[in-house]
Amino acid sequence: MAEQPNIFGYMRISTQEERQKQRYNRQENALNKYAVTHGFEYVLVFREDVSGKNFTDRKQWASLERLLQPCDTVVFKDISRFTREAETGYEKYMSMLHKGINLVFIDNPTVSTDYIRELLHVAETQDIVAKTSLESTVKLLLIVELDRAERERTTLIQRTKDGIAASAKRSGRSAGHLDKLTPEVEEAITAYLSDRSITQQSIMKKFDLSRNTVKKYASIIQERMHDAV
Repeated sequence: MAEQPNIFGYMRISTQEERQKQRYNRQENALNKYAVTHGFEYVLVFREDVSGKNFTDRKQWASLERLLQPCDTVVFKDISRFTREAETGYEKYMSMLHKGINLVFIDNPTVSTDYIRELLHVAETQDIVAKTSLESTVKLLLIVELDRAERERTTLIQRTKDGIAASAKRSGRSAGHLDKLTPEVEEAITAYLSDRSITQQSIMKKFDLSRNTVKKYASIIQERMHDAV
């Protein structure tokens, strides 16, 4: 009797997010909801704290690839968890597609492999002109989506930097200068954001900060966390 295909989950955050104690909550919730909706359980869910710019430095990804067999499935919240680099990302995607591996991107269903395989199947039924045109469209769809993930992140980071610089200019401070946001204060506020058993009052008392200052620094730290998503 043939073995049933396996379904794996994969979540990735950056090293910056790791330092700021951000966890996998949004990705984990999305993966769990998808599993419940489709009535299955993951064999394993891989978690990785590393940049998505390549596949060579991702140990958990390498472990996952070694386990994958034809007809197995890997579920991601979105395509940026798979990779943030268009050219190598496209090559890796097509390699896995041809090996019979299924890739599911919950937030990007039009680049999940089921949809792409259907388009390529339709292409095979067409004459040479239509076939070539449809295959080119599929490639463009994948590359544009992969490239978009990186461009959105770059734009978000730049907007945040511009906003901080503008705020500093209005207040007469040098860009990037935060009067009392020492590494110790940042570590305490980061812990407060992820563990609400820590109170604002305890941070205010320990570091002699006002409530508004704690709120301001908490907002800045949350923006930094969001940049790396």
